[in-house]
Amino acid sequence: MNHSIFSTDAPHPEASSLTAFAENQLNRDAEHRDEESIKHALAKEGTHILAFAQDRLVLKHDGQVLDPLFARYELQELDPDWEAAVLLGYRRTGEPRLAVPVRINADELASHYKPADMRALWRDHLLEGEILGEAAQGMSLIRWNGDNRFCGRCGSVMELRIGGYKRVCTACEHMIFPRTDPVVIMLTIDEEKNLCLLGRSHHFAPGMYSCLAGFVEPGETIENAVRRETHEESGIHIGRVRYHASQPWPMPHSLMIGCYAEAKSREIHIDANELDDCRWFTPEETLAMLDRVSASGNTSPPKGAIAHRLMRDWVEWKR
Repeated sequence: MNHSIFSTDAPHPEASSLTAFAENQLNRDAEHRDEESIKHALAKEGTHILAFAQDRLVLKHDGQVLDPLFARYELQELDPDWEAAVLLGYRRTGEPRLAVPVRINADELASHYKPADMRALWRDHLLEGEILGEAAQGMSLIRWNGDNRFCGRCGSVMELRIGGYKRVCTACEHMIFPRTDPVVIMLTIDEEKNLCLLGRSHHFAPGMYSCLAGFVEPGETIENAVRRETHEESGIHIGRVRYHASQPWPMPHSLMIGCYAEAKSREIHIDANELDDCRWFTPEETLAMLDRVSASGNTSPPKGAIAHRLMRDWVEWKR
């Protein structure tokens, strides 16, 4: 019997765990955060800190080993801004993890430091596993706090509170909390023809094809965002939508919501402002792109990207 991908949890019970930035296991201890949390965490023996110079994580390196974790005393020469420090949470051992911005410019760091943005940390395998997820959390919170130093209502200075998870206006007491921008990313499937729909953005590397994607708009469901974005970019009408996986995306603070979308039409009408190309691919062509063996020279996003996960799980799903 030929079962539909839209009526099963296959091929993984939780595909999100297989994406980059997703292995963060910190106990965020949200219900106990207060104005003393950072002070107590910094005073605790064994506390480690992630340092950020602008939008890049600072890594210590001795020519062989890259180390993202700093003790408090090690940060002195980087001129840390302790007033902007964020408490990320606690490891299973009870060890606190913090993030702090430093005032020194990333391009002026001494040679025993290496700054790296989030894409480089993942794509170049500079960090992996839980620490990569912790860095993503730190980057998003440091960026959010830095972008919201002034009140959007009255323009007065806002203060950091409860360890970096709230900001309060010093004049009108307006409160704001960290934001996450939802983005749908979908692999559209023509089940009758056994094809998937992939597109090329204008800024992609030559030959790379990926899933279509777009921001969820206010007042919109995930399913309707999938239908709208797919139709706007490709002209394809969508029926059923199945959630598959999600991925934290710290550029700067998005959540990628990965879905499969059921194609109800086949004729493509490209929005040239959004896409350079869009076409249907067979499972064999898709697998060749994923494995970097495509005779056409086409490629997919690298392993760890949620688009890669959607594509590979479609190809490898047992029908």
